Amino acid sequence: MDWKPDRKAKKAIYKQLAEYIENGIANGTFPPDKPLPSERYLAKELHVNRSTVVSAYDELESNGLIQRNRGSGTTISKDIWGITKKRIPSWNRYIEAGSFLPNLPVTQRIRKEAVEHKLINLASGELSEDLFPLDSLRQITASRSFIGSLGYDHPQGNHILRETITKHVKQFRRIESDPSSILITSGAQQALHLVVQCLLKPGDAVALEDPSYSYNLPIFKSAGIHPYFLSVDKNGINPDELLTLHKKHRIKMIFLNPSFQNPTGTLLHEKQRKAILEISSEHGIPVVEDDPYSLTSFTGEEVTTLKSMDIHGNVLYISSLSKIVASGLRIGWIIGPKPVIERLSDAKQQIDFGHASFTQWIANDFLESESFHSHINHLVKELEKRRDQIITSLNFYLKEQVEFSIPQGGIHLWCRIKKDFNEMQLLEESIKRGVIYVPGSTMGSKKGFVRFTFAREDEESIHEGIKRFAEALNSL
Repeated sequence: MDWKPDRKAKKAIYKQLAEYIENGIANGTFPPDKPLPSERYLAKELHVNRSTVVSAYDELESNGLIQRNRGSGTTISKDIWGITKKRIPSWNRYIEAGSFLPNLPVTQRIRKEAVEHKLINLASGELSEDLFPLDSLRQITASRSFIGSLGYDHPQGNHILRETITKHVKQFRRIESDPSSILITSGAQQALHLVVQCLLKPGDAVALEDPSYSYNLPIFKSAGIHPYFLSVDKNGINPDELLTLHKKHRIKMIFLNPSFQNPTGTLLHEKQRKAILEISSEHGIPVVEDDPYSLTSFTGEEVTTLKSMDIHGNVLYISSLSKIVASGLRIGWIIGPKPVIERLSDAKQQIDFGHASFTQWIANDFLESESFHSHINHLVKELEKRRDQIITSLNFYLKEQVEFSIPQGGIHLWCRIKKDFNEMQLLEESIKRGVIYVPGSTMGSKKGFVRFTFAREDEESIHEGIKRFAEALNSL
C-alpha cells in the first residue's frame, strides 16, 4: 500500500484512513468484487494500532459504504450505488469542514455540566434569577399595551428604543449619540461577531487583552484574524505595549473591556485611557469598547467610558442589558459612526431580518421607567455583598494558597493559585464535589489562575462553593 497517514496532521489517523478508503472506493482503487484489506493487515502495513483501523471501518460502515461479513471479511456495500438505499452523508466531515469554529472543549464541558447537573455555579456570567427585575418587567407586560408592529422593524432596531438608548447613555455613561448611530443587537456577543465579520478581513492583526473574555473566542480564528495580546495589570493594559505591537504587526483594531474587566475586574486607569485614545487617533486604529459592567461600581463613583472621551469618532461602543438586567431579553447595542452602523445593520438583516419587536418594547419601557434606577441600585448592593462573601470564603479556606485583587465593580474575581497544579485535574475534582468555575487558561496565557464569578449564586452557595473548591485543590 503506497498511502501512509500524516502523523503531524491535526486530523485523527483513523479519519485519514477512512477518507483514503472512501476515495479509493470512488476511484476504483478498491474494486467492489474484492474484499477490503483485513484489519490486522492494515494495522501492520500502516504501523498503527488495530483499534485505529477498527475505528476507520466503523465510520465507513455507519455511512453505508462497507459491510462486515463474519467469515468472509469486509466488503464494499452492494447497495452503495443503488436506488433502493440511500447513502448517509458523512456528517462528521461536514462538521469538521465548517469555517465557523466551535467553542473550546473545556468551555463546552463547563456549559454542559452546568446545564445537566446541579452544581454551585461560579462560572456563569449570568445574573441569578433573584437579581432580575422580574416584578418590574411583569408590570410592564401586564399594565401597558404593546403598541409596536409585529412585522419586521427598522434594520437598526426600533426607533423609539434607539431614542431611549440615546438618552440612557448620555445620562449614565456621558456618551453623546443619536438614534441613527445606534444598532440594536442580540446582546453584546452578536455585536462582536458583526464587527469582526464586517470590518475585518482574513490576515488582519488585532490587539486583545490577556487575560480577557475575548482571548480564546473562536470568532477571531473562524474569520482568519490574527490576535496579538496586551498584558493586563492592576491598572489595565500598557499603552506602550500597544505601540510596540502596532509597529511590529500593523494592528487593525483594538478590543478592550476597560471597566471592571472580564476576568480580572480591573478598571483601566484614566491615564491609560487617554493614552490609548491618543494612539488610536494618531495611527487611525479603531477601538472596540465592550462595556457590560460600568454601571456596577461598588464605590459609587461614576465610571468614565472610553466612548465618552472619544472626540474623533474612533471608538465603537458595545453594551447590553444582559449583565445588568436580564440575559433573556437579548438586547444589546453598538454605537459608532453612521456608515459603520449602516454596514453592520445590513449584515444583521441578512442574518435575522432585525431584532424582535416585543423584547425591544419591554426593554424600552424598562429603561425609561424609575424602576431601572432602583434596580441598578439594588443590583450593585447585592453584587457587592456577594463579592465580599467570596473574598471572606477564599480567605477562610485558602488564605495562604491564593492571591487576588479585590474588584471594585463587575461580577468576576481573578484568582492566582500559588502552588503548582494540573488545571484539568483540578476542574474534574471540583466538578465531582459539585462546584464549577472557569480555568484561567481559557482566558489568558499565564498558568495558575482561575476565574470565579459571584453573580449567579447567593452568599450561602458562594461560601459552600469555595469550600468545595478548596477541598478539590487540597486533594491534588
